[in-house]
Amino acid sequence: MSEPWWHGATIYQIYPRSFSDSNGDGIGDLPGITAHLDYIASLGVDAIWISPFFKSPQADYGYDVSDYLDIDPQFGTLPDFDRLIERAHALGLRILVDLVWAHTSDQHEWFAQSRSSRNNPKANWYVWADAKADGTPPTNWQSVFGGPAWTWDARRGQYYMHNFLSAQPQLNGHSAEVQDALLAIARFWLDRGVDGFRLDALNYMMHDPALTDNPAAPEDGRRRSRPHDFQRHLFNQSHPDIPIFLERVRQLLERYGDRFAVAEVGGADTDREMKLFTAGKNRLQSAYGFDFFYARQLTPSGVRSVLEKWPDDPETGWPSWAFENHDVPRALSRWTEQEHFSEFARLKTLLLTSLRGNIFIYNGEELGLPHSDLAFEDLRDPEAIANWPLTLSRDGARTPMPWQADAPNLGFSAARPWLPACPGHRHLSVETQERASDSLLAFTRSALAVRRASAALRWGRIEFIDTAAPLLAFERRHQDERLLCLFNLGPDTQQASLAEMAHEHLLTTGATEGSQLGPFAGLIARL
Repeated sequence: MSEPWWHGATIYQIYPRSFSDSNGDGIGDLPGITAHLDYIASLGVDAIWISPFFKSPQADYGYDVSDYLDIDPQFGTLPDFDRLIERAHALGLRILVDLVWAHTSDQHEWFAQSRSSRNNPKANWYVWADAKADGTPPTNWQSVFGGPAWTWDARRGQYYMHNFLSAQPQLNGHSAEVQDALLAIARFWLDRGVDGFRLDALNYMMHDPALTDNPAAPEDGRRRSRPHDFQRHLFNQSHPDIPIFLERVRQLLERYGDRFAVAEVGGADTDREMKLFTAGKNRLQSAYGFDFFYARQLTPSGVRSVLEKWPDDPETGWPSWAFENHDVPRALSRWTEQEHFSEFARLKTLLLTSLRGNIFIYNGEELGLPHSDLAFEDLRDPEAIANWPLTLSRDGARTPMPWQADAPNLGFSAARPWLPACPGHRHLSVETQERASDSLLAFTRSALAVRRASAALRWGRIEFIDTAAPLLAFERRHQDERLLCLFNLGPDTQQASLAEMAHEHLLTTGATEGSQLGPFAGLIARL
């Protein structure tokens, strides 16, 4: 295939704390990942994205970096990472690392210097502002994790900004010196052999220097559990200079050949920002938003409205899609009832495989893991603890990977894990599913093999066909290859005359016979 490796790629996300513990301390690590690279390669993915493993106080479990150029000891060492890269490349797997450029830890040496005075060399590397005349914060901005996005620092006699935890001070992305430092970090990892980056919370990288208050958000029917939910986030994030900086990022990537970067774009304006970040050939290759993470149900109209925003034309960038990651509840628990988990997991896998764009699979998604229900005393996620009980918690998507049904802690670790292994995941373990030819794991491998072999699925156009809910139908086309992708997203059998157009089924799930699609059934077929 003549396209770049990342175009239409399948990328497997690993949350390292929860993947595999090699040294018995209850925390997953880099050698644990290396030990399971053959398993990951067997899935048929193109690349692995590893969530942060840099030195960190772990206030937000790695997304508060204190040293971008070293490994946190609980995850291993730089030589451990080098061995991971070497083995992954030998297996044909690319490695993406997760760079957090919107903020650092408050333990980073940059911040220690920045807060020491108003005139030190790094005084402007973070976002500082004077109090209002009455001593209150400079703006009404609210942090994602609750409370004002400003914390008073007596050393400087100013407030510093943080969109997330107060332990995650906001970098001043407008600063040319900060930008140079961030690009130097990227060079360090590119020189070490990584194949690219996932850029965390990228639209939070720059704020409005005029410090304009955010307006109130209109009611939209969603539950508001945090002050953050009451605002439109127009000025604490999403500054129009971010795409300009991304042109510098792309220039750096081009110097290393076939390297790749994808942006995470959260919030209410993801479609516009994703397109800005990927416009033309001088910015990032791809971006993904939270469209499917925010969706309360998986519906034909919802899928169509999201995908049709990304037409196949030279002016529109290339999207990426995910149904799950470490920040949201597992999709099965969001989108269906427990009685339908098994068939819905197959349908969801088949649908993700057929989407135009890159696709992400979160570790354990290939096993059909539901969200873990944790007791309050087991929670570690600061957002979940702060907003209990009005949250499903990110921790429930971060419980240990179930490797062996009968091993202690499901084979994740010989010691007590940092989060408890979920008893409900026992029957879904890798070991159990490897022994069953009809398992979701086997189906996932088949689905990814079909995608990998099809130019239409990897790169082709997508054209939706009008159908009545709960049916979803579209064609994927590339040159002479035409595929029908047809899905019943409901629990009852549906008549679908389109199914009779297919003359060769590449992959099906559920009962499909003639023009009938059984509950949560789907197919990919040649036309």
